[in-house]
Amino acid sequence: MFELSFPPELEFFRDVVKEFVEKEVIPVAEEIDSKEYVPMKLVRRLGELGILSLPAPSEYGGADLGEVGYAIALEEIGKVSNSIATIVGAQIGLVVNPLWIFGTEEQKEKYLVALTSKGKIGAFGLTEPNAGSDAASIQTTAVRDGDEFILNGGKIFTTNAGIADIFIVFAVTDPSRGVRGGITSFIVEKGFPGFKVGVEEKKLGIRGTSTAELIFNNCRVPEENVLGGIGNGFKVALTTLDGGRGTLSACALGQAEGILEKMVHFVRFRGKLDGKTLHNQMIQWRIADTAMEVEASKYLVYQTVSLVDEYYKLLASKKHVSRDFRERLSRKTAIAKAYVSEVATRAMERALQIFGFLGYLEGLGIERMYRDSIITEIYEGTNEIQRWIIARDIIFRGMNEKKED
Repeated sequence: MFELSFPPELEFFRDVVKEFVEKEVIPVAEEIDSKEYVPMKLVRRLGELGILSLPAPSEYGGADLGEVGYAIALEEIGKVSNSIATIVGAQIGLVVNPLWIFGTEEQKEKYLVALTSKGKIGAFGLTEPNAGSDAASIQTTAVRDGDEFILNGGKIFTTNAGIADIFIVFAVTDPSRGVRGGITSFIVEKGFPGFKVGVEEKKLGIRGTSTAELIFNNCRVPEENVLGGIGNGFKVALTTLDGGRGTLSACALGQAEGILEKMVHFVRFRGKLDGKTLHNQMIQWRIADTAMEVEASKYLVYQTVSLVDEYYKLLASKKHVSRDFRERLSRKTAIAKAYVSEVATRAMERALQIFGFLGYLEGLGIERMYRDSIITEIYEGTNEIQRWIIARDIIFRGMNEKKED
């Protein structure tokens, strides 16, 4: 009989994360939502435990646990707090990963080690007012001036912006070349002249995170801070987002598991009081539907992140990755992201029906978890975009007519 299993070191790591969640995340999960603050003490603890640097190689201070270890952490934290999981995801998936995959040796020594070993926080600036899911439409510019680039423009909805020290930012360096050669990614430090973090956003959910705009006004960035080579920014962005969608699905899995646990606990408790709830078929079916989708999601998530792990290791080692492999991975991560995020949302809706008005009230965590889950259908590419990726690959794969690049 086939079972989903993990090596002993990853099972041990899961236990470590579970203990951390029980002792340090659960006690503050409601408070950080209601007071809307980023729990920096908890963020520092994440760094001390190595959770903010899981996939990075050990020679750069990382935990070297790959994408599977990273997914385990997101799953366990996601059961309780999507705010904390989002902070972790923005740090690892959007900053640590592109640095260890695309960074030069000097960039890794300076910036990656700062993120893994010196308590620095990272953020990823891609989205703009006119470029959300369509990353190809960015308008921030970077013009060469000697051995520097001058950045002008702005980014919005940047997770971790208000607490970050290191930013990966995308700008147009050659408008005539479009996305294939015209966009470059840069490493920008918090103190660079001409760069500042703008207004913090007020949000429906994940209120324990910082989400803000980035403003560039003649910000000078040295050429050695180009990440992945001039003109390769779109490749850096797509590679980062493809992989990030896979591990994001692990967070959504955790959300669905966490709410399922709450449903079961509540039904057992109410059943002892009224003698009826345990045998209510409508309630049983809601729990059964959630359990079925959670079980299917587990296999989808870990099969997907294993593929992402293979992909990232090939890229980091500068080995050739075939177009077929890249397209298969894009479709797989799109399926995982869209399906599992919607599994989580459906689970939240069922929980609200089971808890009734009690679930609608603050305090039990149901309404918070519901609000927190919605964002997983939106960030790192909306689920509508994921469906476009999936359908495009299925329809055009194998046809004589070549797909658009």
